[in-house]
Amino acid sequence: MNQVTATGKTVEDAIRVALAQLNAKREDVNFRVLEEPSKGFFGLIGVRQAKVEVTLVEKEVAKEILSSEEAHPVSEPLPEPEKLEKSEETPVLEQESPALDIDPIQQGRAFLEEMLAAMEIKADIQLSVKQGTPVITILGKGLGLLIGRHGQTLDSIQYLVNIVANRNATKKVRIIIDAENYRQKRKESLEQMAERMANQVIRTKKVVRLEPMGPTERKVIHSRLQKHSQVQTYSEGTEPYRRVVIALKK
Repeated sequence: MNQVTATGKTVEDAIRVALAQLNAKREDVNFRVLEEPSKGFFGLIGVRQAKVEVTLVEKEVAKEILSSEEAHPVSEPLPEPEKLEKSEETPVLEQESPALDIDPIQQGRAFLEEMLAAMEIKADIQLSVKQGTPVITILGKGLGLLIGRHGQTLDSIQYLVNIVANRNATKKVRIIIDAENYRQKRKESLEQMAERMANQVIRTKKVVRLEPMGPTERKVIHSRLQKHSQVQTYSEGTEPYRRVVIALKK
């Protein structure tokens, strides 16, 4: 074996892995960087390791290469491993600095804009406050990909945005992510369904079990029927298959 491909957190790490596999020294090989490392979005999405191709060369050739490098040193040598590793391990975004006054809402918004750009989705972002809760609304065409079935993708995006927004914030906030007013439309649809199912329970005297829903949507059903005079609601099952049950009051 005179050639291997290796990966690592940094280019130097990848080279060291390859040298160990070849049982060789640095001066005995040539290497080519196939992929530079990438941290992705705030170290959460799209993280990529460095990849190098390392080839073992003959001793005579290695000596010639080494002599050539000594006679004509490259103008931009690789950073020392210790310095590079320190830089990789302590990115600016991960440093905790109590002196910084970070706005979590703006940080979350910036992350969302990066995410949309990476997905090549052209959309506008609108920031508002509803009942004291910050809401970031995505406006554009063809946003079904962002919403997903019953808003599951939108909920995942909201989860990631809140992680990034609150990472270095001194005061935590909860940000709602919406797309083309989907949240309100879905809420109205669930409330209408709750009324229909309640009437069905009253008419048939039989318990109705709804399809599995997330905690936010279950709460809409419970709230809608909370003060109903004839039916009651409760949840059963475990996540992600937990569902609302509507039954006659005893």
